[in-house]
Parts: sequence; C-alpha cells; structure tokens
Amino acid sequence: MTTSKKNNIQSLLILIAILLVLNVISGYFFHRFDLTKDKRYTLSPTSLNIIKQVQNPLSVKIYLQGDLPAEFKRLQSETRDLFEEFQAYNKNIIFEFVDPLENEEESMDNIKELYLKGLTPINITVDDKGKQSQEMVFPWAIAVYNNKEVNIPLLKNIMGASTTEKVVGSVQHLEYSIADAINKITKEKQKKVAVIKGNGELPDVFIAKFLMQVRESYHIGPFTLDSVAKNPTGSLEALQKYDLAIIAKPTETFTDAEKQVLDQFIVNGGKTLWLIDQVNMEMDSLYNDSGATLAFPRDLNLNDMFFKYGFRITPDLVKDESGSSIKLATGEQGSATQYQEFNWKFAPQVYPSSKHPIVKNLGGIKFDFANPIDTLKNGIKKTVLLQSSQYSKKIGSPVEVNLNIVEEETSPNHYLKTGYIPLSVLLEGSFHSMFENRVLPFDQQSFQSLGKANKMIVISDGDLIKNQLDKNFQPVELGYDQRSGNLYDNKDFLMNCVNYLLDDNGLINIRSKDLDIPLLDRNKVSENYTATQILTIGFPILVLLFFGLIFTFLRKKKYSK
Repeated sequence: MTTSKKNNIQSLLILIAILLVLNVISGYFFHRFDLTKDKRYTLSPTSLNIIKQVQNPLSVKIYLQGDLPAEFKRLQSETRDLFEEFQAYNKNIIFEFVDPLENEEESMDNIKELYLKGLTPINITVDDKGKQSQEMVFPWAIAVYNNKEVNIPLLKNIMGASTTEKVVGSVQHLEYSIADAINKITKEKQKKVAVIKGNGELPDVFIAKFLMQVRESYHIGPFTLDSVAKNPTGSLEALQKYDLAIIAKPTETFTDAEKQVLDQFIVNGGKTLWLIDQVNMEMDSLYNDSGATLAFPRDLNLNDMFFKYGFRITPDLVKDESGSSIKLATGEQGSATQYQEFNWKFAPQVYPSSKHPIVKNLGGIKFDFANPIDTLKNGIKKTVLLQSSQYSKKIGSPVEVNLNIVEEETSPNHYLKTGYIPLSVLLEGSFHSMFENRVLPFDQQSFQSLGKANKMIVISDGDLIKNQLDKNFQPVELGYDQRSGNLYDNKDFLMNCVNYLLDDNGLINIRSKDLDIPLLDRNKVSENYTATQILTIGFPILVLLFFGLIFTFLRKKKYSK
C-alpha cells in the first residue's frame, strides 16, 4: 500500500471519528437557527412553556390544502413552517394538512360537518390576469388533545383590508393563535372570573360571545350583589374567592354596602374590569318618528369610589369625526326605501396608538355613546389604552341626540385643542380604600385601608362588550355590527384586558410580536408579467445550467488526461 493511500485512509478514519463524536455530542444539545431578520421562526418563551405542557399526543388537522389562491399558499407555507417549529420542540405534536373539498362526493358532507364545528369558510375572488373566479377556503385548524377539541383560526378578519393584507396580518398572529389553542386544551383552568349582577348590568344574551370566549380559559360565573343587603360579610368572603370581577354596564345605583364589598375586593388584590356608561343613551331609542331622543346623566353612585382610585368618568358624550358607518333609510315617501351609509359621530371607531401589549397590533374598536375619562394624580400609574381621534370633542348632557347630525358639515376648526379624549385607562398600583377614615356601611373586622399591588381597567362604554342579536334573537360575533357589516376588534381587546389583569401576559406579548413581511406589488407584477416570470423562474434555471456546463467542462478536462 502506498504512502498516499495510507494517508487517505487515515484522513477518512479521522473524519468518520470526528463525525461520530459530533453526532454523539449533538444528541445532548438542541438548537435551531433562525436566519430571518425579524426572527419570525423563533418561538417566544411563552410558546415554549406551553409546548412543555403537551405530555400526550396532540393531533392537529389544518384545512389549508388543495388548489389555493396565491395569497393562501403563503398562509399555508407560514402555517406549515410554524407547526414544524412547534413539532421540533415536542414530538407529541402531530399535524397534517387536509383538503375538505378534495372528494366531490364527500365535500358537501365535509362542509356541513365543519360548519357545525364553527369553521366557516370564506369565498375569495381570484383575479388571474383579468379572469375572475370564486374559490372557497377554510382558513382553520382543529386541535385534539385528551378528548378535548379546540378550533384554531388561521385568518384574522381585518376590517376594510384586502385579502393580501388579511393574510399578512394573520401571519403576524399565527404563533399566538396556535399557542393560545394549545394552552386552552392542555392547561387546567385555575383563575376565576365573576360577572357582577344585581345593578341592571347587561343580560347574559348580550355578553354571550364574550362569556364563551372567557370560559375557554378561565372558570366563570355570575355573582349577584343582592345578597349584600342581608349578609354583607358573607358576600365579601364569597367574592374574594374570585380573581377578577367584571362590571358590564350597570344601570342601577350601587348602595354604600355594595361599594364596600367591591372596594375591599379591590384592596385585597381582586382585579376589576369596569365598563361604565355615565350617560343614559341607547341607539335603539333613536329609531322613532322624530329620529331624536334625550341623553341625560346616569347616577350610579360610583363617582366618589372612582375619584379615590384616581379617575372619573364625566357625564358627557364623545363626538368623533372618526365615527362608525351607519345605514339610514333615504328617499321621499312613496318611493322604494333605499339605504345610504353615513358617518355616525357618536360611535367612535378607535385605532390604538399606544404600544402597550394590551392594544398593540389591534385593529379598529367600536364604541357607542362613549364618555370621557379624566385621570387624577394620586400615586397610581395610569396608562391610556384607547382614546378618540384628534377631531373629537365632548358634548355635555342632558342633550338631544338627533339622527340629522349625519348631515352636519364640520371642519378642523371645530376641534381645536379638543381631541385625544381617553376612553379606556389601565390603573396599576396600591389602591387606597374609598372608606379610609370614614364610617363603614357595615362592620368588617378584616377592613383594609391600603391595598396590595393591584390593577384595574376602566372602559367608558358598556356597549363595547355587547354583542348584537340576529333576527332569531341569537347572539352574533362580538364586535360584528349588523348595521354596517363591519367586524371590529372588540373581542380581542377585551380578551387582552382579561389576560393582562389575570397575569397571563405571555400570550399578549406573542400577539404584539412584530414581523416584517414584504409584499409583492400586484400592479407592477401584472405590468411586467413576462419579465417577472423570466426573472423568478428562467434566471435561476439559466444559472444552474451555466454552472452545470462549467462543472462538466472542468470534469472532462481533468479526467481526459
């Protein structure tokens, strides 16, 4: 055997030995490299913690398969990549892509079954070089774990956005949607939410969609303050077993004893979500022959309590040029009734400007007859989550509200130094009891005048949590406005509030993750269709062919000797 052959064999054995050692060492270490600029495929610590909860097989069916429009192929690809990341960290996660329309004979049965599960399809108009066609797409997935099932929405409905913009927004929320679904079916419920009753709050049918959403992650139940009159101490002890109290649009006055129960719940660490209307005004009261009604202040006997905590809700209405659309009947009597869209200024359409995780990356949020919130200096940290637009102002009450306001002509001069009115505020700190240095409505041996670190959120519109009812008096999606056909982000905002108050901040941080997703300019692509095809398809083939010829030429030249 020649020396060169011995050296070659020795080098080969050394290489094999090094590879074996590296292979053994790699078995003890795990790392995935994300080379994207925005770290799109780097899972957040919250997602990784949720993945650890999956101890048994978790199967996921993803209904993004088949002949999909171009935009949804992007969503399909991003979904596949993200599920592969989840699976890489936990092999118990198993996923598959399914085409519900693959078999024509079974497709109708599949569609009905998905409908019953709440997976509604969307119809997309596909424009291919001037030729338009309709495609049905199911942007959903279903996860099953330990006989529990949860739907995963893959497409975020963004009001007024094109299909491409919706897909981009959906990619932003993919990790949140998947992690949230896995968390719901793998984590046992621990926190308890009380929905306060007894003071004319919204009936359950009008908050049904919100309750259903909260119930997926937390224990939830009604808590009636009527028992305070007979047994205030027992009522307080019962309420303190809950972690969060939601007060949704009360319309009747609170007694001092009821306020003490709520106050001591807060001082002892209980979280609160207030949705308060300080003006008595309903949209339905405008649909009469005159198209007008009187809006007047509502006294809930909560002003002193709010003042002590560091805010007040004034009995004014917010009029905002950035209003929501409303359809009203137009035309002369005797002619066929026609409906025309108008800008309704008493229903502000708020787009969050704050970077706080509760509202970051949210779309439009719809208010109805909102009231201004004033913040007071008292050592409590206040963060304005939502505020009206620059072109908004306060309208004092009592005042007549008339549908004819839609015809009003205004200019920026009408809103000098009046805009940016707070409509939702987060308060964090140690709250002082409103009964500090005061006579208590009822004796309480455990009374505390200064509380532990706590937080609450105030929203100056009870209707923000209210879902509408369809013609069969069934609740429609929270945030969906049947009058205009628009879907607002009210539900996402409220769920972020609940998650934040209950310290489930990890999921909110996933939702607020920023991704830099470049978009193709469809107009430019259409104008340069042939050049684009050559650049994206032909040029790579030419490059491969060029290097292939050079490689062949060099190989022949080397071995021809």
